[in-house]
Amino acid sequence: MTGSDWRSDVLKFWFGLSFDDWWKGGPDLDHRIRERFLDLWSQKREFPASSFLDDPLTALAAVLLFDQFPRHMFRGHADQFATDHLALQVAREAVDRGFDEQLQTQVERGFLYMPFQHSENLADQKRSVQLFTALGDDFQLGFAREHHDVIARFGRFPHRNAMLGRAPRPDEVAAGEVVPW
Repeated sequence: MTGSDWRSDVLKFWFGLSFDDWWKGGPDLDHRIRERFLDLWSQKREFPASSFLDDPLTALAAVLLFDQFPRHMFRGHADQFATDHLALQVAREAVDRGFDEQLQTQVERGFLYMPFQHSENLADQKRSVQLFTALGDDFQLGFAREHHDVIARFGRFPHRNAMLGRAPRPDEVAAGEVVPW
């Protein structure tokens, strides 16, 4: 898995899954991803974002590896966010280079944009809404707007507080804010 075909392995696996697998997953899928990709994730996370910007498909595979796979491999633990910064760097540079426009499907572009939606930075959230609006996928745009609104209101995702060892702030407690992502 650590060879030159890592990109193909990631893309074939992820895009071979069903819509429900992407959004609902479950323990079996989490286990499959962990068994198949944990070593690759551990190896590739040591590289700078620039290592994944040779072409659109390499950037997309890296974003999946650093953004989507950890959410399955480490569900419920802080490690699921450990490579969000790397996924965001790759996604940001890929979009700036126009790689998103070179991807074949709307679904691929949507996954390339996902790190913006997962960021706790309001500027990234604004860009997420902009990208998903241009994509024309109303389903994904709805989630982008929801994520944006949480960051605009709280400056972070309160549902991550326990996993990240953060104390809830009074405004989060008062709002009863628990977001199920």
